[in-house]
Amino acid sequence: MSVADDDLRGDARNGPSGNGRASTPRPPGTFKVGTIAGSDVLVSSSWFLVAGLIAVVMAPRVEEVSPGLGPLKYVAGLAFAVVLYMSVLLHEASHAIVAKRYGFPVTSITLHFLGGMTAIEGEARTPRQEFMIAVVGPVTSLAVGAAAVGLWFLTPGGLLLMAVEGLAGANLLVGVLNLIPGLPLDGGRVLKSLVWGATGNVHRGTIVAGWGGRVTAVAVMLWPLVQQQVIGAPPDFLDLILAFVVAMFLWSGATAAMTSARLRRKVPGLIARDLARRTLTVPGDLPLSEAVRRAQDAHAGSIVTVTGSGSPVGVVNEAALLATPDDRRPWVAVSAVARTLDDGLSLPATITGEDLILAISRQPAAEYLLLEDDGSIYGVLSTADVDRAFRESTR
Repeated sequence: MSVADDDLRGDARNGPSGNGRASTPRPPGTFKVGTIAGSDVLVSSSWFLVAGLIAVVMAPRVEEVSPGLGPLKYVAGLAFAVVLYMSVLLHEASHAIVAKRYGFPVTSITLHFLGGMTAIEGEARTPRQEFMIAVVGPVTSLAVGAAAVGLWFLTPGGLLLMAVEGLAGANLLVGVLNLIPGLPLDGGRVLKSLVWGATGNVHRGTIVAGWGGRVTAVAVMLWPLVQQQVIGAPPDFLDLILAFVVAMFLWSGATAAMTSARLRRKVPGLIARDLARRTLTVPGDLPLSEAVRRAQDAHAGSIVTVTGSGSPVGVVNEAALLATPDDRRPWVAVSAVARTLDDGLSLPATITGEDLILAISRQPAAEYLLLEDDGSIYGVLSTADVDRAFRESTR
C-alpha cells in the first residue's frame, strides 16, 4: 500500500509494483524458497548475514546450556535463526492473507536482515482495511509469543527450552514494538487508519503517523545514551550500530510515506478525459503519409486504426511515427507503426487519480485508448501527457 513497513517485519505497500502475477521480476539479490497463499516467498542475501550474526551471538548461550558441542554450537545458533525467521514469515503471511481477502494482489513476501516485507499492490480503500491489514501482523507475533510461553511450561530443559524461550521473548518484543504508533511500523498504519477514520482524510493520517515514525527514529538513536541507566548494561559497539541502522530505516520510511502522501494529494487532479488527445480513426492499410495528412487537417493529436465495422484495433505509436522518414511514409501502412490494443491498453474515459496511475503501471505503454461507457472512442491518452500534468501539479 504505501511504503516499506516494520522495523523487524514489514509491509511494502508502495502502490503498483507489478500486476501480481507469478512472472513479476524478483528484486536483485533475492531467491525464491516457496510460496504462501499464492505469493512468492523470497530470501534476501542480507538474511544470511544476520543469520550468521545470530549464530555467533547465540553460541556462548548454547555452550552454557549444552557444553561440549564444539563447532556444532554455531549450527544450533543458526537453527535458532531459522526458527525465529519462520515466525517472521508467519507475521508477513498474516498481512498477505488479510490483504488478499480485501482483494489486493500480493506479489511477494521477502525475508531480509531487518525481518520481512510484504509487497501489496494498491492502497487501502477504507480506514478499516488499513487497520485490519496492519494490526494482524503484531497480533500474530504476540500470539506466537504467547504460544511459546505456554510451551515453556511443557518443554524439558536443554537447547529446546532455550529455543522456546528465545522464540517467546523475540515475538512478544517484536509484537509490542511493532505497535508503536509511527510509520513505517505496523503501529504507524494503525495510527494512520484511526486518524483517517476520525478526519476522513487519508493524507492527514499518513502525515501524523509519519511524524510518529520520525519521533520513534530519534528515540531509537538516543537509546544507547540512556541504556545503562534503564537496564543497567552499557552499550557496546553492536548496540550503537544497530541503533543507527534501525533509526535510519525508520526515519527514511517515515519520510518516504510523508512525501508519498503529499504527492498523492495531487493525484486526484489527473483526469484522463481532460488529458486526452483528439483522435482520428483510419483503416490499418491506409498509407501512413495519408493518415498523417488527415490527422493534421482534423487537428488530431493521435491516430487509431479500426476495422471495417469501426472497431478499434491499434493505436499509432508516436515515437514509431516520428522515426519513419517522410519519403517512406507513402509506402508504409499505418498498422506498421500501431500497437495492437492488448488487454490493459483500453481504459474508460472516466478514469481518474490513483486508478489512472495504477492502470498505467499495470500495463506500461506510450499511448492508451479511452472509451466511453457505450464503447465508442473518446480519444487517446499519452503517458507523456500524464507525466507532464503530474509534474506541473507538484510545482
